[in-house]
Amino acid sequence: MIEKYDPYENALAERVNGILKNEFLLADGFATKSLALMAIRESIEIYNNERPHLSLGMGVPCEWYKRKDPNTLVEVL
Repeated sequence: MIEKYDPYENALAERVNGILKNEFLLADGFATKSLALMAIRESIEIYNNERPHLSLGMGVPCEWYKRKDPNTLVEVL
């Protein structure tokens, strides 16, 4: 998960994976691969468009990024 040998990138990926597994119950298992993919897509859609994030002032990522300069790096942890 790490690019450019930055160990903090892995921490961010693990945080997002943990949220998807715990809040959206993606660790429970699925009967078929297609059901799993559908649940993952739906969870990511909710995570990006509906779930408020404390680090974004209780905003959602998609709206927050629309207001920000796309060249600006953001510390989310």
